[in-house]
Amino acid sequence: MAYDIHIVFDCKDVDKVSRFWLTALEGYNYPGSPPDQPPGSPPAGYDSWEAMADAMGIPADQRYTTRTIIDTQGSRPDIFFLAVPEGKVVKNRVHLDIKASNGLPPDQVRARQDAEAERLVAAGANILARVEGILVMQDVEGNEFCIT
Repeated sequence: MAYDIHIVFDCKDVDKVSRFWLTALEGYNYPGSPPDQPPGSPPAGYDSWEAMADAMGIPADQRYTTRTIIDTQGSRPDIFFLAVPEGKVVKNRVHLDIKASNGLPPDQVRARQDAEAERLVAAGANILARVEGILVMQDVEGNEFCIT
């Protein structure tokens, strides 16, 4: 039997981390967000996510315990964000690679990686190192990922 997978991030601030990954991974959005609105927009009929939570009777202390983003354009895995009390302490044992330079000729790879890194730094990421042609970065809570 074949299984689907979901990717799960433990994090302190599920809203902040999920919004970063909405920026990093084009084609992902929150379930229910209108496709004609920017990623992260509240569902149709609501002015804000808080208004939706109020209408659904979700208690304030349970509104930021989880988030999910889904691939709206294909079949990439869903990504879940789960609030945990502890912060990140050591290097990830699993990480995501953003394949930004797929199919580019070798002389264009570094420029494409650098452009993607610049975009993600503006969204709150940090550059750690360039190792053997791979750009190693951290998201808004210090989770490592690579741009290839």
